Amino acid sequence: MKSRTHLRSLLLLLLTTLIWGSTFPLLKDMVTTLPPALLIGSRFLVAALAFLPCCALPNLPPLTLGLLRDGSRLGLVAFISFLAQVVGLETVSANRAAFITGLNVVMVPLLGWLLGRGISLKVFAAALLAFGGIAVMSGQTGTLGSGDLWILVCAFSYAVYILLTEAVTARHSPIQLTAVQLITIALLGIAWTLWTLPLDNLATLVVQQLRPHWVALVYLGLIATALTTWMQVTAQRHLSATEAAILYSLEPVFAALFSFWWLAERLSLREGMGAMLVLVAMIWSQLGNSAAEPAKPAG
Repeated sequence: MKSRTHLRSLLLLLLTTLIWGSTFPLLKDMVTTLPPALLIGSRFLVAALAFLPCCALPNLPPLTLGLLRDGSRLGLVAFISFLAQVVGLETVSANRAAFITGLNVVMVPLLGWLLGRGISLKVFAAALLAFGGIAVMSGQTGTLGSGDLWILVCAFSYAVYILLTEAVTARHSPIQLTAVQLITIALLGIAWTLWTLPLDNLATLVVQQLRPHWVALVYLGLIATALTTWMQVTAQRHLSATEAAILYSLEPVFAALFSFWWLAERLSLREGMGAMLVLVAMIWSQLGNSAAEPAKPAG
């Protein structure tokens, strides 16, 4: 029987994925009017500033070089994933991008296997079933273009991020690890903004472009980034990377539901069948499993 801690972690990560799905209508609107660099930089700057006060909470362990190293590595990999995603979305439809990004569900156990980890046949089959569900929802065929390759980079880097998160979360405080990640991504996003946008009247340009989106930006930064990053780090202390990847495969399902609610986009029969396959994969992967062991520190 699964432990309560394991079940709470599953629910926490499920809520994280639900919130990520809710960002789909927002990002669909914002990416058409904001430069990708400014969108990522401002989103993660809000998230980092929101999380800084948490670092002053009592009873937190002192900062260590190991924490800064692990947090900055996670932040760098996550930034690469976000960068590749927004660049790819400039030329790839959201539907096709969801299919390709969903490949991380299969990439996680495969990368783990390449690193010498064991994997049960059931969990691997569930990961394949979840991937198949995303493929059915997307219904995409054809050759890969440059945008597809960017989204592939996004999927691969996020699979690496999931494995790295599993490996380091047990070593550090979730609050501190989250803060270092967010600060790293924010700094990289700001650097990318300074590199891509004209420096003349930069402040005025930034304010003008962000003003229509400040409510969405606050939601993206506080809830969909700061809160969900902490929830993700906290939950993955008690979940395997493959379990996490299967739960993450629900993101396109939730995105479709929120799009129907906010944008009146309806699921077709094919998309509904794909959503059901993803749900079945999630449930099947959990039936009969013993509680996942927390990730152990290396060395």
